[in-house]
Amino acid sequence: MHFGILQFPGSNCDQDMYHVATKVLGVKATYIWHKDNEIPDADIYVVPGGFSYGDYLRCGAIARFSPAMKEVVDRANKGALVIGICNGFQILCESGLLPGALIRNKNLHFICEQVNLLVENTNTPFTSGLDKAQVLKIPIAHGEGCYFAEPETLAQLKANEQIIVRYCNKEGQVTPESNPNGSLENIAGICNEARNVFGLMPHPERACEPILGSSDGLQIFQSIISSMAKG
Repeated sequence: MHFGILQFPGSNCDQDMYHVATKVLGVKATYIWHKDNEIPDADIYVVPGGFSYGDYLRCGAIARFSPAMKEVVDRANKGALVIGICNGFQILCESGLLPGALIRNKNLHFICEQVNLLVENTNTPFTSGLDKAQVLKIPIAHGEGCYFAEPETLAQLKANEQIIVRYCNKEGQVTPESNPNGSLENIAGICNEARNVFGLMPHPERACEPILGSSDGLQIFQSIISSMAKG
């Protein structure tokens, strides 16, 4: 199993992901620099969190044009697995791999806290090892994490069961109070129609060891490895 982890100027979760891959999961991981025109073959490409290119223009708006990201888009369109976390989710939306956009949090403040996520769909390589309606405890850290999409796009996401996780309370109830950033219908993460691209605002790589307060995020990466092993 091989994780290809992109690095942009301003990335700050790439090393977290490298630690999880190599030290926690015990698999191979390779950094991919944003200027690379040729990228290595990997079983999954990780677009990590942070502030790529300083978040100038819009979050992820410049990163989508990087040579490495263009390669990732091409491989994703051919079926490669891709996960975008936080800023990575923003980049996937900007690049057209996922629909919708991430805009400023409803309170206009940067939010850094633990949240609860309701697993809505386990029919993806990223959630196949989870249970539907399972509640995960995973942290967020973002200023522009409010998911927005036009009504027709939202309807399509629901019809195709592309909404993977939603913000909820400890009991698994999706409520306005459990929505930290104002995302439409408490959406925390979605996938593409082919189910090989997954973007989410919470940070599963920061919830892979008990010392961090939760190891629930590890189940997402274990699902990926199990899915790849099954072919």
